Amino acid sequence: MPGKSTAPYLFGDLLALARQSWVRQMAGRLNQLGYLDYRRGDAAALRFLRRGQMPIGRLGSMLGMTRQAARKVVNGLEQRDYVRTERDAHDFRRHNVLLTPRGEVYAQAVVGVIDALNRDLCARVDLVQLTAADAVMRAAISGDNALERVAVSVRPPG
Repeated sequence: MPGKSTAPYLFGDLLALARQSWVRQMAGRLNQLGYLDYRRGDAAALRFLRRGQMPIGRLGSMLGMTRQAARKVVNGLEQRDYVRTERDAHDFRRHNVLLTPRGEVYAQAVVGVIDALNRDLCARVDLVQLTAADAVMRAAISGDNALERVAVSVRPPG
């Protein structure tokens, strides 16, 4: 196995470009399905909300963002009629977010596009490369407890 890299490798730059490409591909594929209004924050939020309604603060935690940032994501989804919010029956201060019927269909489309992108990527690299990339990504988020907790739910390749 090769030793540790000593040259300054601009991993963050490449990661940002990869993320930008992924988002563009998602937007393009969703556009082909008739969803012309895809936003970067939609995918993760919709995938969590498919599990059931949840308070805005909890959604923010799961997304690795503040409650205020999560509120902006929710507002955008709400304006497009993909989610609605309602006061919690047990805690009037809490607002729960839930998918609308239109949001359920949109979430299905987003998940389908993500699955297709994942399959396409897996077809371009072998398991060893994918396992190495997984290890690098997990190393990149280590130390960020909130994101590490979410990453545990992402199964390693193989």
